[in-house]
Amino acid sequence: MPNNKRRNRGNKNKEDTMTPPNKIDTPIQDYEDDEIEKMQEADLKKLIRTLRSSQKQILELQKSLMDKIENLSCKNEILRRNQNEMKQLVEHETVIVTRNHNQMKNSIDQMKNTIESLTNRMGEAEERISDLEDREQERIQSDQRKEEEIRNLKHIVRNLQDTIKKPNIRVLGVPEGMEREKGLEGLFSEILAENFPGLEKDREILVQEAHRTPNKHDQKRSSPRHVVIKLSTVKHKEKILKCAREKRQITLRGSPMRLTADFSSETLQARREWRDIAQVLRENNCQPRILYPAKLSFVNEGEIKTFHNKQKLKEFVATRPALQKMLKDVLHTETQKHGHQYERR
Repeated sequence: MPNNKRRNRGNKNKEDTMTPPNKIDTPIQDYEDDEIEKMQEADLKKLIRTLRSSQKQILELQKSLMDKIENLSCKNEILRRNQNEMKQLVEHETVIVTRNHNQMKNSIDQMKNTIESLTNRMGEAEERISDLEDREQERIQSDQRKEEEIRNLKHIVRNLQDTIKKPNIRVLGVPEGMEREKGLEGLFSEILAENFPGLEKDREILVQEAHRTPNKHDQKRSSPRHVVIKLSTVKHKEKILKCAREKRQITLRGSPMRLTADFSSETLQARREWRDIAQVLRENNCQPRILYPAKLSFVNEGEIKTFHNKQKLKEFVATRPALQKMLKDVLHTETQKHGHQYERR
């Protein structure tokens, strides 16, 4: 038995000798109680050194762990503070964002209300504008109808005046006061006797009325007022005027006179507006005549053409190059005159 123990101890020493250094210093070893009792002093010392070394390592490891734990605690505290700050910041930002969101929502609601109000107002304004446009269109149409009615009435009045004046002859150039001796009827009979001896003896030619126009004499006016002679029939008036056109030169006691038909002021103006055109046509041998009441008649290319107004004449002239060249200046002048009159209005 002792030998076996020695062999075991020797084996044990061999095992200790053969054990690598890193394993010898390793504190993690288990010893049985009987093995501890059997250890020699050297083994105990070695074991104590090993324990001290292990204790030192454990203390160092404990210190390292404590340092790491403290470091982690500091970091954790910093993280906690940062988290709290971040949480507060997020809460603050959330409050701001919520407030801004509410303000934006209120602003959007106000804008929607404003836009809706403006849309309603625009709709009302468009309805009013449409209503005003309709009223304006109705007013324009009404004014056009009134203007047309006025033109028609003027035309009717003009025709009535011309019809009333149709038997009348207007004598131009009779000096003021000459009628004191024989009266205007006597002066007219004297004109017939002096210029148309055959007509003076015609007892059917009767003067129904004679007067000057205008009724009141203007002292500033250099030319004498016209004398209007009203005959009993239109046939006698046409007969006298035909003789006057044939004779051309009419006199009273040697002074030149003019006999013409009596028309309303509008018809006279319309006849006057043909004068320049008729003069140009006369110079070019177109045989112009101003017919009753205010129509222009002339010969063109062997045909007699008659026009009631200048617009019709311009449309016809546009199709006749020779006539267009002839009347170019006078028609242009007439257009300018009408343009100036329109501007003055």
